[in-house]
Amino acid sequence: MSGTDLIVLVLYLGLTLGLGLFLGGRQRSTTDYFLGGRQLPWLLVALSVVATETSTLTVISVPGLAYAGNMTFLQLAFGYVIGRIVVAFLLLPAYLRGEAETAYAFLGSRFGPASQSTASVLFIVTRVLADGVRLFATAIPLALITGWSYPLCILVIGAITVAYTWAGGIRSVVWLDAIQLLLYVGGALIALRLVLIVLGGGEGLAALLPPGKMQVVDLGLGEGLRGLFGDGYRLPAALIGGAFLSMASHGTDQLLVQRLLATRGLRQAQAALITSGFLIVVQFALFLVLGAALHAFYSGTAMPSDQVFPRFIVEALPPGLSGLLLAAIFAAAMSTLSSSLNSLASSTVFDLLRGRRHDRTSDDQRDLRRGRMSTLLWAVVLVGGAMLFRSTENPVVEIGLSIASVTYGGFLGTFLLGRLTDVRNPKAGLVALLSGVITAGALALFTTLFWVWLVPCGCSVAFGLGWLTGHLLPAASDPDDDEIEALRSEPRSKPQHGRQA
Repeated sequence: MSGTDLIVLVLYLGLTLGLGLFLGGRQRSTTDYFLGGRQLPWLLVALSVVATETSTLTVISVPGLAYAGNMTFLQLAFGYVIGRIVVAFLLLPAYLRGEAETAYAFLGSRFGPASQSTASVLFIVTRVLADGVRLFATAIPLALITGWSYPLCILVIGAITVAYTWAGGIRSVVWLDAIQLLLYVGGALIALRLVLIVLGGGEGLAALLPPGKMQVVDLGLGEGLRGLFGDGYRLPAALIGGAFLSMASHGTDQLLVQRLLATRGLRQAQAALITSGFLIVVQFALFLVLGAALHAFYSGTAMPSDQVFPRFIVEALPPGLSGLLLAAIFAAAMSTLSSSLNSLASSTVFDLLRGRRHDRTSDDQRDLRRGRMSTLLWAVVLVGGAMLFRSTENPVVEIGLSIASVTYGGFLGTFLLGRLTDVRNPKAGLVALLSGVITAGALALFTTLFWVWLVPCGCSVAFGLGWLTGHLLPAASDPDDDEIEALRSEPRSKPQHGRQA
């Protein structure tokens, strides 16, 4: 790393920390700290949603997918749009009808505190594993450029991020997400422009690409069921799997639902969610085109896919500009890490601590202190988890999505069970949640089923077994029914303070 690059990177990290502390403002309550006072603008939330789900996996791994293959990964984004539209009109009205602080409060009101706590624990475990992969991915380009070890790189990223997240809460996180999104998208556009200049523009790029490199749609015709369910991206699998994955992530994952709960009402939450889907399509397209252009730039030289873009930054960019691109990669990582820390802390406070039966009436200032302490605790866990990863053989974007897909199916099936049926039995909620997760986990471990099918399979099993349990074990026979119904009706009795129902 040149001295100029180091100066650019240090300036970025310092500016990020300063802006994070300034934009967060003063946190007077848990509503301020975790939900921004429920006053965040919808467009800002939409940008934050995109930045949060993007992470370093997109910035360095998606270009690698196009480098090694073609553009068919973009088909997943088409499914993402479908899934978000379903969530916007099916699940968001239920969340915003009352004053829920987390996604899992809905399960608590429907199936009781045991389901809420279990879902929160599963979310926490999944988030720690998946974001450990994301944080490790960020260390790849930093280690290549600086020569530092992976653990040192991870510590630098984690220390800066936790500082502004701890102090500023969700408001600081969301504002910096939007700024960081503009930075890494701008960095990708600059890199693509430089590659095209070297290649002689679009015509030069087209002449150097092998046949099929820019293919977007793959129907998988002629390969039968093996082609559809096996390895690879086919349009039916991408639309179905992508839709279910997006329904689960944006409808049941506290990491993303938390932002939607922080908007000013249902319509703004819906606008933010649907807009984010179209932005993701554009963003995926940008990084895939960049990967195809890098294939032409390097003449298809064999290399690990996750090192293609970092290698370009190191070898092809002049001093200063490579530092800016490295800062863009930092931006993607920090946006996801900060979001994870805040969502993990909110789930810990609201679902596990306040959600316990003997602690439902809670002092807000005490919970605010708990939230800050939880932020620090989960920072230590995430950084430690990231240090456990060593291999870069597989594309980290697929590893991260595979981990999340194991639990997403169970979550989605349980949420749909509570939203689409009259089942209220606490045992049904637990059976649905656990059976969906176990099913997806078994399929991931013992079959060659492509990861995009894990969510639909887990969701189907969760919904089916939960429905059967609910009808075989009537809710009236459960001693906790009165308590569940009281919880279920409690949010509706609260004044809405101008929020849209």
